[in-house]
Amino acid sequence: MSRSQGKPRWSGFKSPLAHGIEAFLAAKRALGRKYESDDRSLRLLDAFLVDRGIVAIEEITGELVDAFMASRPRVPPRSYNALLGVVARLFGWLVSHRMIAKTPVRSRARREVQGRLAHIFDAREARRLLEAASRLPDNARARLRGPTFHAIFALLYGLGLRISEAAQLSVGDVDLKRNILTVRAAKFGKTRLVPFGPKMAAMLRSFLDKRFGAGAARSTASLLFSFDASGKRISTNTIRNVFRQKVLPQLGIASPHGTTTPRVHDLRHSFAVGTLLRWYRAGIRPADRLEQLSTFMGHVRPQSTAVYLTVTAELLAEANERFQGYAAPALLPPGSP
Repeated sequence: MSRSQGKPRWSGFKSPLAHGIEAFLAAKRALGRKYESDDRSLRLLDAFLVDRGIVAIEEITGELVDAFMASRPRVPPRSYNALLGVVARLFGWLVSHRMIAKTPVRSRARREVQGRLAHIFDAREARRLLEAASRLPDNARARLRGPTFHAIFALLYGLGLRISEAAQLSVGDVDLKRNILTVRAAKFGKTRLVPFGPKMAAMLRSFLDKRFGAGAARSTASLLFSFDASGKRISTNTIRNVFRQKVLPQLGIASPHGTTTPRVHDLRHSFAVGTLLRWYRAGIRPADRLEQLSTFMGHVRPQSTAVYLTVTAELLAEANERFQGYAAPALLPPGSP
């Protein structure tokens, strides 16, 4: 049964933990969050238990949970710990609600070391990225593939949207009269208005013209980005895979030492750093505007935004120049005019 028929989006679990997982997700979503990442992780656990032929909760042992974790090869400690954390929270919740006697989770989190910095796309790299995306050919399952991914990546880089936010946009969320994008029910269940400039407006208008010209639905409720006649949205994994497998290899980007191989999420990092850089060049104190940037990006507090502010050589040069301007009078020798 589809979501449109009223069945919960987290339904479909088949293992002995099905009822417990559904109750756990329902309780968490009642707090106003989506928990889509937890949903995906618990589907992996559910499928693993089904594949192993587990028919009773009592059969879920510590050894079995260890085997599940080993079946999901995750090299980065952060990725491994994230999956382990979801599984541990599930079983902890089941214990607290007396659905099981004790948790079978016995694995320990891996030690996390300082991660590599995000790759910050400069304007030239971003232009090449968008050009490469626009050249993606159509295939049997995807018409307007190039214009679609060009528009998605432009929104991620130009407005700092999350991947999931871009994927779920509807036609009615694009207001070309006021140049405002409505991002609905984003992370933490928040909805926000994101203003955009004339270049972004021209891009969106062009994309909509192509979309409607290809016969796509014009209703305000229809998804902005969809290759499916039934209106199914493009998944976030598809967006990641197209970026990594189809677009990025065309760019030949050599990541500086200490930075990650470029990821699609780095476009959001690049937006934050680019905004800070423009403020420096315009003579604006970033500290005076950080709360505005935080609100624009959909963060609850500025500390979350600060995570995105990777210090680049270009940004450091601007900050140093600003410091020199402030400190110059104090650095003059005594008695200087």
